[in-house]
Amino acid sequence: MTDKKRTRITVEIRNREYTIVGTESREHVQLVANLVNEKMTDIHQGNKHLDATKLAVLTAINTMNDYIKLKEEFDELLTMIEEENK
Repeated sequence: MTDKKRTRITVEIRNREYTIVGTESREHVQLVANLVNEKMTDIHQGNKHLDATKLAVLTAINTMNDYIKLKEEFDELLTMIEEENK
């Protein structure tokens, strides 16, 4: 187990409160919550008919898509660096 102390923070996403428990700083958790809220708001503006569940799933899909693209770019950069250092 980790020696990091667990913190509890309440954040608001789409006018609902969520209590998050973890080892990240309050600032980090709030930043993540703000980004999720922004992404959900952006998606909702283009799809006002979505219920909360569908909106959450589309937000997760969009976020994972962004993550995979960034990870692929990161891996490519690592490969380039490794090739240059040979």
